[in-house]
Amino acid sequence: MAGIHVVGAGQAGSSLVAELRKQGFEGEITLIGGEPVPPYQRPPLSKGYLLGEMNVERLFLRPESFYADQDITLRMGAEVEAIDPAGKTLTVGGEVLHYDQLALTTGSLPRRLPASIGGDLGGVFVVRTLADVDAMAPCFTEGARVLIVGGGYIGLEAAAVASKLGVTVTLVEMAERILQRVAAPETSDYFRDLHAAHGVEIREGVGLDHLMGEDHVQSAALSDGTQVDVDFVIVGVGIAPDTRLAEAAGLAIDNGIAVDALGRTSDPAIWAAGDCCSFPYRDGRLRLESVPNAIDQAECVARNMLGAEEAYVPKPWFWSDQYDVKLQIAGLNAGYDRIVTRQGEGQSVSFWYYKGDTLLAVDAMNDPRGYMIGKRLIEAGKSPDPAVIADPDADLKALLKP
Repeated sequence: MAGIHVVGAGQAGSSLVAELRKQGFEGEITLIGGEPVPPYQRPPLSKGYLLGEMNVERLFLRPESFYADQDITLRMGAEVEAIDPAGKTLTVGGEVLHYDQLALTTGSLPRRLPASIGGDLGGVFVVRTLADVDAMAPCFTEGARVLIVGGGYIGLEAAAVASKLGVTVTLVEMAERILQRVAAPETSDYFRDLHAAHGVEIREGVGLDHLMGEDHVQSAALSDGTQVDVDFVIVGVGIAPDTRLAEAAGLAIDNGIAVDALGRTSDPAIWAAGDCCSFPYRDGRLRLESVPNAIDQAECVARNMLGAEEAYVPKPWFWSDQYDVKLQIAGLNAGYDRIVTRQGEGQSVSFWYYKGDTLLAVDAMNDPRGYMIGKRLIEAGKSPDPAVIADPDADLKALLKP
């Protein structure tokens, strides 16, 4: 079978095949995924699903019947073993499939603890797949003790869920502060205080030295010389683009699978979208790890596979849910040199990132209005006077007027 094959059945892969049909492509489409379930949402895994507020069917991005109705062949639980760009084939479960065009939406892989420090002990988990969360769910019992390694958004979200379920939480972050890589000190301070109010112990500037236990983790030795007794461990130390197939196929790699502005790899018949790839952005390259990027880029790539010649222009935005706080982020804060605080009522606050006089990004906590206006300003290339942003009585909506 030729036609278009898509390898990677996550948010990007599901969006790409749906867009192909929406644009009128009538040829063969195959979506291949390594997990034994249809494409599903990942963000709710460590929140609503783990809390028992969502069943597995609600995780699915589209009903399974959608793919059949659209004449899209789903091959779930199928690992692609190799790609042969010269022969335009890929091998799946020993079967060789021919393609006219191929899209890689392989996503990312969680970084794991090495076995040498106890990473292969029972009770040590990462948060990435449905199977990961199903495996750890029985550990979340009241009075259990968890060590969370990593103070990024994944670690903090896991801490919030564990705390809600009555688990005693210790979180360690090797950097000087939580969220150091992705957010300003003001945002770090906000979430440190939020977690402290819910009984989470956060230790900054402290790393994990090694885990101890026979077959199952029992305790952790930390870099400050202390030891913590634990019942299970969650590792949230980041993700890496899954470039294994692309590298083996000889495709160019640069912080992920390197694609051009259209989403085409170094092989003209192979495309990529989502977490797994980097694309041209301003004077360099950018790789975005977010659901909106996975959707938007995959849909753009689908159109380009059909000849649209449309350069991908990202509109970065992200979110995180912790306790009763929704953080919404617009823009990219790299290079900021000033933070402007806009205080709202209660837990509502937003931090506006500026570089000189240019607005780069906004972190908005329980402030959907500030987030939406900030997002629209950034997309329009407008940078309001910081004094106006800092004035809680100022009408932000007026800033959007021409």
